[in-house]
Amino acid sequence: MISEQLVDLSRLQFAATAMYHFLFVPLTIGMVWLLVIMESVYVMTGNVIWKDMTRFWGKLFGINFALGVTTGITLEFQFGTNWAYYSHYVGDIFGAPLAIEGLMAFFLESTFIGLFFFGWDRLTKTQHLMVTLLMAVGTNLSALWILIANGWMQSPVGAEFSYQTMRMEMTDFWAIVFNPDAQAKFVHTVSAGYLTGAMFVLSISSWYLLKGRDVEFAKRSFRVAAAFGLASAMSVIVLGDESGYTVGEAQQTKMAAIEAMWETEPAPAGLKLIAGINEAQSKNDWEVEVPWVMGLIGTRSISKQIPGIHEIKAKNRERIINGIVAVTALETLRKNRGDAVAKQVFERTKADLGFGLLLKKYVVEVRQATPEIIEKAVNDTVPRVAPMFWSFRLMVGLGFAMLLLFGLAFWSTLRSECKARPWLLRSALWMLPAPWIACELGWFVAEYGRQPWTIYGVLPTHLSVSTLSVGSLYGSLAGFVGFYTVLLVVEIYLMVKFARMGPGSLGTGRYQSEPAHA
Repeated sequence: MISEQLVDLSRLQFAATAMYHFLFVPLTIGMVWLLVIMESVYVMTGNVIWKDMTRFWGKLFGINFALGVTTGITLEFQFGTNWAYYSHYVGDIFGAPLAIEGLMAFFLESTFIGLFFFGWDRLTKTQHLMVTLLMAVGTNLSALWILIANGWMQSPVGAEFSYQTMRMEMTDFWAIVFNPDAQAKFVHTVSAGYLTGAMFVLSISSWYLLKGRDVEFAKRSFRVAAAFGLASAMSVIVLGDESGYTVGEAQQTKMAAIEAMWETEPAPAGLKLIAGINEAQSKNDWEVEVPWVMGLIGTRSISKQIPGIHEIKAKNRERIINGIVAVTALETLRKNRGDAVAKQVFERTKADLGFGLLLKKYVVEVRQATPEIIEKAVNDTVPRVAPMFWSFRLMVGLGFAMLLLFGLAFWSTLRSECKARPWLLRSALWMLPAPWIACELGWFVAEYGRQPWTIYGVLPTHLSVSTLSVGSLYGSLAGFVGFYTVLLVVEIYLMVKFARMGPGSLGTGRYQSEPAHA
């Protein structure tokens, strides 16, 4: 059996690299469309200040993109180095969208990013705008295919296990592409990226306005960011609701953990705003609840119940017991592919194969599992509730706070009073980290809430790892964290440096803080 320490270190290493990488991704996704908007206004009006805005914010975008690519490359390699059995078990399915992302999206994105920076004097205004637009399309296509792959891990449709190859096999490519979980995750994630880009531009523009620097440049940037951010904040909330609905359909365990719903409540269930979670006794000591809201969000009805954790555990217990039969039949088929009786038993029980495999964390032969071991596996099927509950609420709270900020910012631009409201500008500056915190919390909820599964309901995490030494994992984890921390420091240093210089870094002679050679 794989040691628990090996599994935990493998998870920690992948989580650390993924979370570092996702510090760069949302800004790339969001800023690219702001560049499209700014350059479109330049092409339509011919006003050179909009060209300068595109070039300046594009410079910050380029710094972030370069470091985002650097941190992202290692992630795909980790599937082979740290998660070898996972790659073997589902590689033909999971690898397809990742390969398409590399061929279709990443090369498109990288090519047009080069033309964006070096084509200003070589292309016409319209041609360069098309380059910027295609760069944005490539960025979003890249996110789409990655999230299709991740969505399949959350809701494995269009595939089934084959006892002949002992792997998951793709049965319907288009079911994977149009997986409702993947599509909801994509629109919610890119909207969060748009919100991040808008907050970045709004915050830095607010700093210029507070300092009285490059006011016309900053006011235009502030207006674009306020309008784009308001639309993005509303989209994040609306699409987050849709994402919550798909979670309620495909991952009822995650939904119950997010809501700290221990018992199945009469429909429609209430939404818990806060609660005193007592995991030791599997209950809430106290809670503040809004009636009906959770039922409407999670089921889109007033009559359908959302199962509680205790009911889910009871169902999972039955599936684990049924899974023992499936694993036993599969082991018989491995020895004799022609055993008709074993094949018949396996076909009848294979939907619960993954639940039977949960027992291999504790015993080699699942038939030897005692009631106590089965109960341990049942408890494993539900992630810890408190981290899920509070992470989700902090994420949602930040989302509504940003909606309020962008609403006030947009209102101030309509009244042409953004510069006359220092408290609003200071609020925008202090809110700069908010979208990154919310994005990291969102990914934590999505990925931690999937445990104990790598592929939800199909492949347990403890069976997915490579056979590595604990020492090598400690070494590589330290190396990744150290290297990524250096990259993060470089990113922050360069971003602060050029943000402080402002549009004067372009050397046009039209702005403050121009370089000495300008």
